[in-house]
Amino acid sequence: MIDAAGRRRPIVAALYREALPPRLSEIEELAEVRLTKADGLAKAMVGADVLYQWHSFSPALKENWGAASSLKWIHVSAAGVSQLLFGELIRSDVIYTNSRGVLSTAIAEFALGFVLDMAKDTQGSFRLQQQQRWQHRVTRKIQGQSALVVGTGSIGREIARLLRAVGMEVSGAGRTSRAGGEDFDWIYSSGDLASFIHEYDYVVLAAPLTADTRGLVNATVLGAMSPSAHLINVGRGELVDTDALTAALVSGALAGAALDVVHPEPLPGGHALWSMDNVIITPHMSGDTEEYLDDLGKLFVDNLKRYCNSQALQNVVDKNLGFVPSP
Repeated sequence: MIDAAGRRRPIVAALYREALPPRLSEIEELAEVRLTKADGLAKAMVGADVLYQWHSFSPALKENWGAASSLKWIHVSAAGVSQLLFGELIRSDVIYTNSRGVLSTAIAEFALGFVLDMAKDTQGSFRLQQQQRWQHRVTRKIQGQSALVVGTGSIGREIARLLRAVGMEVSGAGRTSRAGGEDFDWIYSSGDLASFIHEYDYVVLAAPLTADTRGLVNATVLGAMSPSAHLINVGRGELVDTDALTAALVSGALAGAALDVVHPEPLPGGHALWSMDNVIITPHMSGDTEEYLDDLGKLFVDNLKRYCNSQALQNVVDKNLGFVPSP
């Protein structure tokens, strides 16, 4: 099909599970759209230029890669994409973009909320309220407390900005040690985490899941943390050795944890973490605000306009690294 400017309209295969992608009418103004569920993906990709993976964590692309010979660009409605990448895709010339940045502010707000919850013991107050007990306590001040944000991409930097705004001292941990810029006092190498993690009151995990970060927070790292410190995970559950974390919390080697993500996920019924008074668990929802689906759709529409105009796309993933490199 040809658009008003005489250009061939791209063919977009849009993979969904239940609900259709938002802003569909805007996408259809720019491209020929083939809506498909996983079982029809192979047929939908024949001759398609673009795959819009609205069903973000579907394995269907890998299973039907042989039908993707004409694809030039894949966009996924998620920020973490390590579990979606596979050898043939990585080695291909297909451009791969993600939804980096769309959920950063919401996730940062969640992380700040966790810090406040733990410092002010809101869980303890709620338990006392349920018992109708008026029991005065003192709580921890967060101004002047130190935080280490593991992961210095868009989410990590937004977390750092919010924590600094409430008076915390914030450093980062990333692939390499370097100056922190506006957001961090300093950025350390996450490979050396055990050597400096004891200095921080709060450790916030916001790193992508890669071969280097899987199991990064293990028994050694947890054992190096201050016994008064708290761990927050808004990144990926597999960043943390769950058994080691459970043992550290039981033994008192760690003061507490707030976990929006766990491994395995969902956390099995009866797991010890569920019943610990010093643990907060939420079901992988830190980025999910009332507007987030539309915001994800808007990013794809903006990128599709760029594609139609032969402009550089936003959020191009380095497929070997598994994430969008920071500028």
